[in-house]
Amino acid sequence: MMNNLTWQNANITKNQRRLQKKQSSYVVWFTGLSGAGKTTLANALDHALFKQGLHTFLLDGDNLRHGLNKDLGFSEEDRTENIRRVGEVAKLFTDAGLIVLAAFISPFQNDRKCIKEAIGKRNIIEIYLDTPLSVCEKRDIKGLYQKAREGKIIGFTGIDSPYEVPESSDIVLNTGVVSVNDCVSIILEYLEERSLLSSV
Repeated sequence: MMNNLTWQNANITKNQRRLQKKQSSYVVWFTGLSGAGKTTLANALDHALFKQGLHTFLLDGDNLRHGLNKDLGFSEEDRTENIRRVGEVAKLFTDAGLIVLAAFISPFQNDRKCIKEAIGKRNIIEIYLDTPLSVCEKRDIKGLYQKAREGKIIGFTGIDSPYEVPESSDIVLNTGVVSVNDCVSIILEYLEERSLLSSV
């Protein structure tokens, strides 16, 4: 079946879309345990970038499992497919000239590596939220960690399924000791240093 498919190039290029929006396009990928603060921080960064007039879109793990990935479970295979699909969506959004903020546990090193290869290492900033498990459990308003420890949820990351710590993230933050505002400032400073906040 794949032999019958041909990639169709669009008449408008990624660079033309970037120039129209007067910005670079790339992915800021938040990874870390459940409760580490990925969604909170991604939303705060999204707000800060929006205030600067930049065009962004936020992809959140729970939200995509309500629609695009609602057919997937939480086996290792399904988690890998979940992240693969997210990577393809993120790539499409960068082709459209947007800054994409992606908040996903993404516990497996190989999955994150595949995302970087698909999107391009120069086009993705990996932010690892190195927030201790004890802090994540205290924040768990859904009671997921407790259910996992009681055996009611099987294969929960950090309890009976591993989280593989990134080997070389661009930014490492511990939201247990660094405030959301300070985290956003650190990220913005990094993006500024890489000239990713200025017009192209």
